Amino acid sequence: MNRKPFEVSFHNMSDNTSSRPLIDQFGRAVTYIRISVTDRCDFRCTYCMAENMTFLPKSEVLSLEEIEQIATIFVARGVTKLRLTGGEPLVRRDIMTLIERLGQQKKDGPLDELTLTTNGSQLKRFSSQLVASGVERINVSLDTLDADKFAKITRWGRLQQVLDGIECALEAGLKIKINMVALRGGNDHEIVPMMEWAHSKGMDLTLIETMPMGAVDIDRQDQYLPLTEVIDSIGARYTLEDLTLDTGGPARYKRVSETGGRIGFIRPLTHNFCESCNRVRLTATGELYLCLGQNDKVNLRDALRQDGPQAVADLLDHAMAIKPKGHDFEIDRLKPQRHVGRHMSVTGG
Repeated sequence: MNRKPFEVSFHNMSDNTSSRPLIDQFGRAVTYIRISVTDRCDFRCTYCMAENMTFLPKSEVLSLEEIEQIATIFVARGVTKLRLTGGEPLVRRDIMTLIERLGQQKKDGPLDELTLTTNGSQLKRFSSQLVASGVERINVSLDTLDADKFAKITRWGRLQQVLDGIECALEAGLKIKINMVALRGGNDHEIVPMMEWAHSKGMDLTLIETMPMGAVDIDRQDQYLPLTEVIDSIGARYTLEDLTLDTGGPARYKRVSETGGRIGFIRPLTHNFCESCNRVRLTATGELYLCLGQNDKVNLRDALRQDGPQAVADLLDHAMAIKPKGHDFEIDRLKPQRHVGRHMSVTGG
């Protein structure tokens, strides 16, 4: 076996590193961390990024070793689910080395689930390796099955490349959930066909309301489609059954009786799900955001580089004390517009 380009393990942490569960000031246990391994992406989706993005210098981005160290600290403190995001996580150089090493923590027991969210462009290349590393399911972001519209939404993407990647992932044994951002006037008429296609392949579909994050080249007010409307529209054609399924995230699921498949709804604007929030998000620069829709954060990168893993573990106590009760996303033409300044790609959704 080739020697790994970095070596990190639980032994890098001091013996007195806390193993106390991460409980915030509202009594919510944090058991799920989303880690953005890069702010870079090979797409430029209109609702996520500006076309001409300025990306972070390498010195500011966490190394793979640092990401593993921080992830290990979280697992030691009770995190059981870890999702890698981006940007596009699979464009990060040597990313499979990190995934293999994190996957070992899953195989050894302390981590229950290792997964990732991807745009699908690199799945043909990496699906088999993901499965071998212990990844069992992934989310694929896909907003349309129309090739021309896909190119328009993603600016740089090719639909066939993604579809081929999805087929490779299914053949490799990965379970897939399709994530679709619902866009009024953009893909609203494609939601039912997307659901039918996904369910025909044994994949779940989750719909997401567009969120006011980062300056982009479009008016999100024009794009905003409340999912309450979508649920009513689908319910007029199909039989929807409420499910108690909990995948550890904010989606609420229904089963479609006619297809046998599941459809999820993430509604940060029409249904606040913050009362059960169990998540924190680590950016590629090591900033830990305690809420997707707020700016409360702590800098784990600086703590790690200056004082080591124990400083990170100690800083998490402060992070739990400042985790806000919830976001306050709002899209309303009659009110002054508020949005989070960072792009979605910074915190990985």
